[in-house]
Amino acid sequence: MTKATDMRSLLRLMAWLSPAFPVGAFAYSGGLERAVADGLLAGEHGLSDWIAAVVDHGSAWNDAVLLNEALSAHADAGRLHAVAELAEALAGSRERHAETMALGNAFVEAAGAWPADVVGLLPQTVAYPVAVGAVAGAHGIAAGQAIGAYLHAAVSQLVSAGIRLGVAGQRQGVAVVAELEPLLEAVAQRGAASTLDDLGSATIRADIASLAHEIQGTRLFRS
Repeated sequence: MTKATDMRSLLRLMAWLSPAFPVGAFAYSGGLERAVADGLLAGEHGLSDWIAAVVDHGSAWNDAVLLNEALSAHADAGRLHAVAELAEALAGSRERHAETMALGNAFVEAAGAWPADVVGLLPQTVAYPVAVGAVAGAHGIAAGQAIGAYLHAAVSQLVSAGIRLGVAGQRQGVAVVAELEPLLEAVAQRGAASTLDDLGSATIRADIASLAHEIQGTRLFRS
């Protein structure tokens, strides 16, 4: 890969996974809001530990595996439809399903500013990691870079949610992102070498929090 191509890949990832990209990620907390309400975490360290578990052993890890499969299959409509169906089935709650599908559909629409034939190969509705992986693959972006950027965006969104929920301040939030950087690098590398056989999670509290958020009364987030 030339320096020019590498720079273009970086710029596209920065655009697609920026908080300003119009997918509406700011509206979701992935169950974090319920976890805070139930007293399952508090403070900067609690927020960091919660996010680390989600990335290393939870839904974010599964997203990395699904993204890698979609990136590899970006030119194969059959494989893309299969991984899209699997990704939708893996959503562990009604809100998790609504979140990943809404973000995925919005991503495909917004990413149309960078035309690619892969859009015509995807199903009409598609989960977020599959959408990102397929589009990244169509633009020749390396799996490790795409997964790393995706995970960084997910962590940044959870940190932002934690700040809005009063768990940590802005400087503490930045410290959490910095602290998790080595983990993001390691999980991105692991995700880039993964297959669908590596799917699996062990974050039961996070999954229950996502389910319980559905019946939470006053709330800031949709999940």
